[in-house]
Amino acid sequence: MIPGPFAYHRPTSVKEAVGLLGSLGDDARAIAGGHSLIPMMKLRLASPTHLIDLAAVADLKGVREDGRDIVVGAMTTQHELINSELLAKKIPILRETSLLIADPQVRYIGTVGGNVANGDPGNDMPAVMMCLNAIYHAVGKSGERRIAAREFYQGAYFTSLEPGEIVTAIRIPVPAAGHGYAYEKLKRKIGDYATAAAAVVLTMQGDKVASCSIGLTNVAETPLWAEEAGKILTGSTLDAATVKKAVAAAEAITSPATDGRGPAAYRTKMAGVMLTRALASAKSRAGT
Repeated sequence: MIPGPFAYHRPTSVKEAVGLLGSLGDDARAIAGGHSLIPMMKLRLASPTHLIDLAAVADLKGVREDGRDIVVGAMTTQHELINSELLAKKIPILRETSLLIADPQVRYIGTVGGNVANGDPGNDMPAVMMCLNAIYHAVGKSGERRIAAREFYQGAYFTSLEPGEIVTAIRIPVPAAGHGYAYEKLKRKIGDYATAAAAVVLTMQGDKVASCSIGLTNVAETPLWAEEAGKILTGSTLDAATVKKAVAAAEAITSPATDGRGPAAYRTKMAGVMLTRALASAKSRAGT
């Protein structure tokens, strides 16, 4: 289908973008890479009469260090994340995840801000950001505020953003040196959303887990932070019995839909399989 008619706006600053959103109200939508919004417009599931393209806002791009954090501009593309030497050194799970998003053509245009901000439960970065305990910078007419990724997602396509706000950056605490990480994703074909996926970031002290954080993708209306599963694994050697208990705890918080990717029970089990694989990969990388 063809989208309905709309007016196109291309601001060059955050202030201008926020001003347009404020003045145009509910009839306006901000657009980043467009890979979520445009398909919805084609299906007439979204019909904004004003599109505010953020591509020309230079302040929304780039990757930089800020003390112990890495700050990623919302309009930074997946391709740029993949090629960032800073991220490869400090937070390599972001590169690994980006490589599993869609296909190269999409990654050249698709942005990290668009991936995290619209509340699509199938997007990969939200669960990874929850796993990393990231903070989203949001700017609106009342100024800037910061929202924890773990508190941002409230339902399918429903987030903590207020009307007229946009995500401008993602602030990520740098994991400890020598941490282990992995993002394991099961999908039907290249470019597809996950049937189920799991993100793991852990640290080891000797042969025992000192800390463990787990995120799950596309097995509920929102991305999931499997806090209890991480607690179960902390202090363990990742022995089979403890991993099995943690996987059960992670599976227990899922509530996937039955759809073209499979029955709900199958998708829940695949979340457990992806978590098991991610834990093994993360452990093998820890300390390296």
